[in-house]
Amino acid sequence: MKRLYYAAAVYMVLGLAGGLYYRELTKLNDFTGQTQLGVVHTHLLVLGMAFFLTMILFERAFTLSESKAFRWFFWIYNVGLVMTVTMMTVHGTMTVLGKTTGAAISGIAGMGHILLTVALVLFFVCLRGRLFAKDPAGGTAARKDSVTA
Repeated sequence: MKRLYYAAAVYMVLGLAGGLYYRELTKLNDFTGQTQLGVVHTHLLVLGMAFFLTMILFERAFTLSESKAFRWFFWIYNVGLVMTVTMMTVHGTMTVLGKTTGAAISGIAGMGHILLTVALVLFFVCLRGRLFAKDPAGGTAARKDSVTA
């Protein structure tokens, strides 16, 4: 659970820093157009901080970390999110500075999105495994206090 808390806290700091970077860079360069920098802080706050705060609730309720796939999910998700947001930041910065980006930036961002997709599938594997795990008493391990239909 500490790992989830610290991940949420780091993404909160990065999200706030991303918003500050966007505001200051565009102000310094008198930029008024559209850029991917405008959504970097939102991605970090929602896909980072809010997601991991929600994961703390899932961990508390279902002990997702007991799933064999959880470690894979956690690291793949973080790598994917960092790759995606980094490439958004690079592309947005280049746009503000009036420079063009090549296909490599889009390709790396695409790989980040693919990793996020793989991680989300692993998350649902973890969740399904914990939701429907059988405990020795014959009920489901995730919600011992629930009434079975």
